[in-house]
Amino acid sequence: MTPSSFAVQSLLFSAILFVSDSYSIRNSWGTTNDVVEDDTNSDEAVAPALLVDSVGIWKQAYPSTVYRDGTEKIKEPISKADDIGQVSSASRVFSYRIEGVKSPATAPPPPPHEETARTARYIAHYSDWGHLATISTLDKIKGLPFGNIFSVSDGPLDNSTGIPYFYVTPMDNTVADLRSFPFASLTFSEAEGDFCRKHLYDPEDPRCARLTLTGQMVEVESDEIDFAKEALFSRHPVMKKWPVGHKWFFMKLVLQQVWLQDWIGGVSLIPLEDYFKATPQ
Repeated sequence: MTPSSFAVQSLLFSAILFVSDSYSIRNSWGTTNDVVEDDTNSDEAVAPALLVDSVGIWKQAYPSTVYRDGTEKIKEPISKADDIGQVSSASRVFSYRIEGVKSPATAPPPPPHEETARTARYIAHYSDWGHLATISTLDKIKGLPFGNIFSVSDGPLDNSTGIPYFYVTPMDNTVADLRSFPFASLTFSEAEGDFCRKHLYDPEDPRCARLTLTGQMVEVESDEIDFAKEALFSRHPVMKKWPVGHKWFFMKLVLQQVWLQDWIGGVSLIPLEDYFKATPQ
């Protein structure tokens, strides 16, 4: 090997080492077990600046560099320190400790499927979120069904009412829909918890129960606001930190029909009287 060829190979090897130093192996799931601690002293006035958006209220919760996927160039470079600060501030607005907060994963086993009213109440109580379907007022799909995900609660840990409560903002398209036509359907699935996964039930398997509550969405009256606040904030503590600039208010679903499929062989339309008499456990 001549001295010149040896020098060329050395340079190539050094270049490979330099490039490899700039990359790291990432978990393909893109998840982490880290939990952002609740900052009870955070200033709500900072939050609106993180959320300014003319299209959707959550779009600007994180800086654009967080979503960098190679498909779009970043026009203005953001320093690493700025990135970390912005992500930390935004994540504190939407994150909280999970200890002590009831979730489907920690719920007791569901009632026997033959007890349909109890099963319905169980799902309504132990579901932390659901899919709300409205009639859209958006120009391109006006009059068509439109679905959206909402965090809900039918009461605190020890007080299930069977009535879903919501904390919503007028900036949400769904709220605009409800102002035009106040009727909606709220769907829950037992797949939200661990029951279906443990039994290897597909979410569409009839044995993986699903519940649809249909009725009229109304704004919570002043004498009921304290209960609605306790119901939602005890289950979703982060709501207390959502920016006041979005004019959040409480709504509930006044039920007209309870539809349940929790086993093979058809669905159950549960009388409202039976539904409200039943208990989740």
